[in-house]
Amino acid sequence: MKAIVIHGPKDLRVEEYASIEGPRLGSGEVRLKIAAGGICGSDLHYYNHGGFGTVRLREAMVLGHEVSGHVTEIGEGVSGLTLGDLVAVSPSRPCGHCAYCHDGLPNHCENMRFYGSAMPFPHIQGAFRQELIVTATQCAPANGLTPGEAAMAEPLAVALHAVGRAGPLLGKRVLVTGCGPIGQLAIAAARLAGAASVVATDLSDFTLEMARKMGADEVINTGVDPEALAAYSVGKGHFDVLFECTGVAPALIPAIDTMRPRGVILQLGLGAEMPLPMTKIAAKELDLRGSFRFHSEFANGVLAMQQKRIDVRPLITQEFALEDAVKAFETASDRSKAVKAQLRFT
Repeated sequence: MKAIVIHGPKDLRVEEYASIEGPRLGSGEVRLKIAAGGICGSDLHYYNHGGFGTVRLREAMVLGHEVSGHVTEIGEGVSGLTLGDLVAVSPSRPCGHCAYCHDGLPNHCENMRFYGSAMPFPHIQGAFRQELIVTATQCAPANGLTPGEAAMAEPLAVALHAVGRAGPLLGKRVLVTGCGPIGQLAIAAARLAGAASVVATDLSDFTLEMARKMGADEVINTGVDPEALAAYSVGKGHFDVLFECTGVAPALIPAIDTMRPRGVILQLGLGAEMPLPMTKIAAKELDLRGSFRFHSEFANGVLAMQQKRIDVRPLITQEFALEDAVKAFETASDRSKAVKAQLRFT
């Protein structure tokens, strides 16, 4: 079968791949024909830079972790799935045995196996391949959705997990900094949770217009008007909750001034380490909370899409055939025209 393999920075190849899984299914496993896959920020880091931070490619690796597919074979002990079903595939595979799994924190599993990750060595191969064997527990039935929608379940789960970490949002005033895919989905998830108003900031008019479609009441291009948030800093601030989706200090630090006392800051963006104005955080009694990956939110996100409570379709800005993978990655790297570029495997 063919797979999308990264060998180094800008060295992406569509090549034949011999799966490490055996030819026969084990108990509780299903075989999938992959239908669609979304290009994530981490995929782009591997493509453009060969890694991120201290995580570097040390061997060739199949990329991808946002995928959907159709069931082509079902192993023993599997229920709830039938041949031909469309499923969204969770890339998160906690061990189920470590202390964090036992404490109900599987997203912090000490032995996590996450598709397309160069953190361990040997690397964990990704899901951008024509065929994949998975456990049935990774599959969220997605009939009624398009393959592209189903492949959005992973980034949607990230946003839903962050909303859960924020606490009740009913009637709250929300600020979202950064309108990449996670920021866009944070807007939708905040709306789903009952936010009274949502303001979104970014440096791109293209992504800000998309933010309006996803439910933002107001959008601000802080590149054009760096002082635009100042109006929200009057008195002791305006916003109850901040979803910070850039991972950079120039977005986070000005946003802190706009927060009301005892507001909640959710840090989703993962970038370089940054200094924080701890005096302001202490004086306002702000809660600074991290948000990392997801677990139960994956299936909940698929259900929300099936029930039409969240519409991810506007975010799928481009679709490419498997053989056009390099073009797809180049396009996905251009934030002036791409939110979520996806690959079609069939």
